[in-house]
Amino acid sequence: MSDMSSGSPFAMLDMQGADMQPLSPVHFIDRVAYVFAKKTAIAYGARRISYAEFGKRCKQLAAAIIGSGIAPQTTVSVLCPNVPEMLELHFAVPMTGAVLNTINTRLDAKTIATILDHGESQMLFVDREYADVAEAALAICDRKVRVICIDDPAVDVGRMFGDVDYESFLAGGLAETPLFDLQDETMPISLSYTSGTTGNPKGVVYSHRGAALNALGNVLAMGLSTSSTYLWTLPLFHCNGWTHPWAVTAVGGTHVCLRAIDPAEVFRLIDAETVTHMAAAPIVLSMLIHAPDEAKPKAAKTIPVQIATGGAAPPSKVIDDMERMGFKITHLYGLTESYGPSLICEMQAEWEELPLAARAQKMARQGVPHVLAGDYQVVDPQTMAPVPADGKTIGEIMLRGNTVMKGYLKNPEDTAKASSGGWFHSGDLAVMHPDGYAEVKDRSKDIIISGGENISSLEVEEALYQHPDIMEAAVVARPDDKWGETPCAFITLKPGVDQPDIDDLRAFCRDHLASYKLPSHFVFSALPKTQTGKIQKTVLREQAKTVT
Repeated sequence: MSDMSSGSPFAMLDMQGADMQPLSPVHFIDRVAYVFAKKTAIAYGARRISYAEFGKRCKQLAAAIIGSGIAPQTTVSVLCPNVPEMLELHFAVPMTGAVLNTINTRLDAKTIATILDHGESQMLFVDREYADVAEAALAICDRKVRVICIDDPAVDVGRMFGDVDYESFLAGGLAETPLFDLQDETMPISLSYTSGTTGNPKGVVYSHRGAALNALGNVLAMGLSTSSTYLWTLPLFHCNGWTHPWAVTAVGGTHVCLRAIDPAEVFRLIDAETVTHMAAAPIVLSMLIHAPDEAKPKAAKTIPVQIATGGAAPPSKVIDDMERMGFKITHLYGLTESYGPSLICEMQAEWEELPLAARAQKMARQGVPHVLAGDYQVVDPQTMAPVPADGKTIGEIMLRGNTVMKGYLKNPEDTAKASSGGWFHSGDLAVMHPDGYAEVKDRSKDIIISGGENISSLEVEEALYQHPDIMEAAVVARPDDKWGETPCAFITLKPGVDQPDIDDLRAFCRDHLASYKLPSHFVFSALPKTQTGKIQKTVLREQAKTVT
């Protein structure tokens, strides 16, 4: 065998760098700003921003950030809803070589201060709506942070706060300021914090390369194109909007901004802006399904709106109901640590022939890696041996490839633990089906062990969602003297319906579940949720201990 370094005719090829450009989402806007210069990039109320203007503003903002003394690989934080300035910051901050830290707008002052301190933030862009919580956070922050306030003329909430307003700050950017010349595509582009930051901060670091590849993977997964109009029903602060700010821009699509989720406004914008694509957690899908009839369109769109969902496993009933309303569901799976979407439930042609309910069951699975993500496996976490593809044996989903984080900021222990064996350990328990599609059965901490048998809380929830009177359901373990644990179901009923008879509800569950999986107790109440809309099972587990 010839030695590649000496004997191969390919060894001496050298294009002196002409065959390489570091991957970065920054290059997407450089291209579309002139290719689609006159096309609408952002729509927000009556405001319309062309791609030429979008690109110009991003560069001017980047120049202003550099001019204020922000150096590469330092942190710039943002506390802002889904408004045009948030999209501009997703390009302007990376243009400086700094790291973009988008903060959950629903967090309390103490947690925000923890993030600013841990991430060593040097600048904070804050929308006027969040002036009070930002001021309270900075008062307990251990560092000096320069504040730029975004004054959204579309609202009169909150107040102006900080050192300078956004437009004045942007106007100070000098055209001659040289922007950062990215040479290493593995450099950090953003910093996102997982939940539980006050106890053990987990700042997830993304790279320019990973962000670009995940964005392009989402272009392919969602079928985005120049004719796409994307409605921002997904928080831009969450995993950088699953990298969709960069994905939609890459193809020259139109962003439609939305400050807050209001089902009536979502339906109005779908019609008024001819929306083709959206993304949202299952909780938002549920809000749309249960919106008042007068808010919903009178008939389904002729061309369905493509909507990607993830963040939690959507019950098949939710997929079924959304499709009946004229939406086409794409189910994505991922974590903060995987730039958002990593797996996709790719549709197969033969599924189209299935009844809608049966097709929804297929579509509720987590699926296979999207085209640029890399590799995955479902394995026994103790032996790292793949589980059989029988749809029954539970293992842990593990990821490896282009869209796995660089690591947890200043947390080498958890980084090493999460990447043990060269795979990212998701903590999600799943089965592998014979067709190669994975299906999540539970988080490892949410599995219920009753009488030595493993019970998937998601499976029990899936059964409960089939009940015509149930809007939301969450199942957790309740301590039991005989069985060790039994399933306890917390249920939110649809508006206007009476509480069902417990015996009737138990009989309904018996028609859908094995007897040992039946909930031992039913609790009817509103479900506690995190700032991103996920049901807080930790809270429910504590409540279940006192349920009699």
